[in-house]
Amino acid sequence: MEPMNLRQLASHLIRAYRISPKKRLGQHFMVDEYLLQLLVSHADLKQTDVVLEVGAGFGFLTRKLAEKSDRVLAVEADPNLIGVLRRELAGLDNVQIIVGDFLKAAIPPFDKVVCNPPFSISSPLLFRILERAFDSAVMTFQREFARRLNAPVGSKDYSRLTVSTFYRAQVELLEAVPKEAFYPPPNVEAFIVKLTPRRLRPFEVKSEEIFAEVLRVLFSQRNRKARKTILPLLEKFKLENTVVLKIGQLPFLNKRVRELTPADFGALANEISA
Repeated sequence: MEPMNLRQLASHLIRAYRISPKKRLGQHFMVDEYLLQLLVSHADLKQTDVVLEVGAGFGFLTRKLAEKSDRVLAVEADPNLIGVLRRELAGLDNVQIIVGDFLKAAIPPFDKVVCNPPFSISSPLLFRILERAFDSAVMTFQREFARRLNAPVGSKDYSRLTVSTFYRAQVELLEAVPKEAFYPPPNVEAFIVKLTPRRLRPFEVKSEEIFAEVLRVLFSQRNRKARKTILPLLEKFKLENTVVLKIGQLPFLNKRVRELTPADFGALANEISA
């Protein structure tokens, strides 16, 4: 009998363990051998690396990561999959299975991130990862989300996500991933994305909290002139008249919000922080 391919194996495991993939958890298991290998290849793993994988699923990617690295931190939130993982990965002493929600779990230090995370947690997952120290991350995101990560200024995909990510990391869109690469297939296509944390920020931000609030407020009205969208910020931070006057003289406020560069948002945040 010929060995099962990953699609057949996923189907077999779902039946054998009576697992019902949950849409609310974004459970779509990558079963494309070539793309799994591509994820590993783009990560440029070393035998000394500790690798974080969020959403280990059936362990298809986990096994490949374990072959190339010192240790794999395999995070899985679905308790129904934990037993499968432990059986399928039995004998791999360098895999540490972490049970729980990545957004809440205590995660040990890691060097690299390689994973196919649930699309439903893409944004909070990304920013939790970017809070940590690591060398690079190779992840699969929904295509629309991936495009927003490095969208050009002024484009329809340009957003607070674009600016927040640009401030923290360099982004590369590497490979398109068709729906058929997953089992069961999702309703959307995906992209493999590589993020490399910036050693030096592209511009100074005095308060990251105020910077985040500036992005939140202004992008809520991305098509309006920036000058007309800043009033809630001025009211919230109860700025002195001299500061308000100085902010009003910023030349880029005559542009629409979607036309502001990341550095413009940083400059506005810094004037509010002054």
